[in-house]
Amino acid sequence: MNVAKTITSLEKSLSEITPDYTKILVPTMGSLHAGHLALIDEAKRTSGGKGFVILSLFVNPTQFNQADDLKHYPRSLEMDLKLCKEHGVDLVFAPESDIIYQADHSVTVSESELSKRLCGATRPGHFDGVCTIVLKLFNLTRADIAIFGKKDYQQLAIIRRMTRDLNIPIQIRGVETIRETSGLALSSRNKRLSEQQHSDAQRIRRGMLAAQTTYLQGTTSADKLISVTQNIIESSELGLKIDYLELLDRESLQPIKSLSSPAVMAVAVSYGAVRLIDNIELP
Repeated sequence: MNVAKTITSLEKSLSEITPDYTKILVPTMGSLHAGHLALIDEAKRTSGGKGFVILSLFVNPTQFNQADDLKHYPRSLEMDLKLCKEHGVDLVFAPESDIIYQADHSVTVSESELSKRLCGATRPGHFDGVCTIVLKLFNLTRADIAIFGKKDYQQLAIIRRMTRDLNIPIQIRGVETIRETSGLALSSRNKRLSEQQHSDAQRIRRGMLAAQTTYLQGTTSADKLISVTQNIIESSELGLKIDYLELLDRESLQPIKSLSSPAVMAVAVSYGAVRLIDNIELP
């Protein structure tokens, strides 16, 4: 496994790839957990023995709204590299911020429709940072396929839209969310929860599954389905706050009043400064 920390070393490693191999990119911000490893494993399956898996480890400063969140974002480079090697990653790109962003950088990439709601509404500029770094990684690695998790559902939808609208020659593939035994979606931020909060957070998934059950029993009203989930989440006694809870069309991410086509229920909650997101596809 090669590790590149500069653009020059990245280009050197890429130049050594067998020409007919498919380059598969797994973009991450590090602090790898089982969710990320599932993305790597999917990349390896996709390669079918004739692919080259590239994983990026880069905590992107331009997508953080709060300096404190960036400061406390977990970093574990040595362990990340060990896991990458164990799971068959061929090349790790782990640059510092000054390698990716010039001191006077002034160009960003913006998406104007799918980013209006959910995390885009509560985190202004967040998806500008996401789109910009993802496009940079696409350009730098010249990957044929990129693998993303469905946990960041809005992010996945926005990246697909950016790829379509900018005619980027890359396939985008989404992988199902990996969860703890309790149902809590795996996230690097879970490490910042107290023991009580960690146990309590399983109600997020439980609330969405209750909405799914209610739908399967015949309820299609978005308001009623949202209410089922909201009641379970808000029964927390640990100060769990809902940032948003919406039922949206799966492709356009526009709110729906009645569930009659493929939809997604998306939620973001906060325990103090620790923000967690999750979703469930319906039906």
